[in-house]
Amino acid sequence: MTAFLTHPLLRRLLPQQAPVSLRERVRAACGALIGLLITGLVARAAIGNGAALPALIAPMGASAVLLFAVPSSPLAQPWSILGGNLIAALVGVSLGRLVPDPLIAAGIAGGLAIGLMMAFRCLHPPSGAVALTAVLGGPAIHDLGYGFVLWPVCANSLLILGVAIAFNNLTGRSYPHATAAAPQAPAPSSGMGLTAGDIDAALADFDQVLDIGRGDLEALLRRAQLSALVRRSGPETCASILTRDVVAIAPEAPLSEALALLRRHHIKMLPVTDENARVLGVLTQTDLMDKAEWDSRGPRLGLARRWQLTLGRGRAPHGCAADVMTSEVVCLRPEMTLAEVAVRMARGGHHHLPVVGAEDRLCGVVAQSDLIETLVAQAANRTAEPPQAGAAARARTEGVPPDLAAGLA
Repeated sequence: MTAFLTHPLLRRLLPQQAPVSLRERVRAACGALIGLLITGLVARAAIGNGAALPALIAPMGASAVLLFAVPSSPLAQPWSILGGNLIAALVGVSLGRLVPDPLIAAGIAGGLAIGLMMAFRCLHPPSGAVALTAVLGGPAIHDLGYGFVLWPVCANSLLILGVAIAFNNLTGRSYPHATAAAPQAPAPSSGMGLTAGDIDAALADFDQVLDIGRGDLEALLRRAQLSALVRRSGPETCASILTRDVVAIAPEAPLSEALALLRRHHIKMLPVTDENARVLGVLTQTDLMDKAEWDSRGPRLGLARRWQLTLGRGRAPHGCAADVMTSEVVCLRPEMTLAEVAVRMARGGHHHLPVVGAEDRLCGVVAQSDLIETLVAQAANRTAEPPQAGAAARARTEGVPPDLAAGLA
């Protein structure tokens, strides 16, 4: 069986897909089952058992594949399913009425629906089946006329979309999909960086529809770029790039003090520490902007945030740093290699991370910009290294005398 699957001809026919865990396969299958089941049962309850109207149309099965198996796809987003299905239904009903031959009408409806979906940025493959269903669905569908657009197309689409939003978010998949955080790329001046313009130019030159959003593609390319730098990185550790002169804040400090420290020191993150310098969380500019309300006196806790904290903690908040800080913080260790640091930062989209030493006490902060600068400098040094020096360095590693290695070079 293995030899059959690895046959060159079969490998050309099989699509290249990223490996997916059993857990994710089960999650997608259960989501489709629940989505289709709820959509069908609710629709049937709405129209009754004896109704001539269809409760569930076949294209919803194809929509379920996208909504639950690949919820990050641009083809699976809410506007794609709603806009695509409604446009296809309108086109299908119209062509079915205007063109006498159903096969000719079906061909025109499918092509026109695809063109309009691409124009309105709501391309959804199952919508092609919606257009054909409107033309070839038989007397029950034809008798509905333009009512087919509202029922069952719009109703089915809204129902399965509602289930997809709830199910995906409850099972750890952000939906509607939010673009992945992209790690900071090396500066273009280094000759090794990608700019947004480079990516846009490549997409324009490729000139094909990709089943991945532009933002996700950029994040993927930047992660690959960072991975390449990490792979070529040297033995340096986190201790070599951390900033030891750190400005921290106490958890009971008022929000006005946090804002003043951020502004005075021109920094974007404050570690929140206890009296023993142990990190309790971090307070960023984003925390102040998103979790506090602002007036002429500066940031303060709003009523909604106060209720949220009161219900979560069982006590009234005080309008201090602990009330808006991010408590689930990733901490680094001084002995970590730069590769480990880069992976931790890239996974969470962090720009700054605290470094803790003995007894988990704060000993510094690492900035993503310093990490990237170090990795780029290492790569540039290796590029500029003379062949003899490179051979000597490899020889030292491999146990060959440097003079002999230089002679071989």
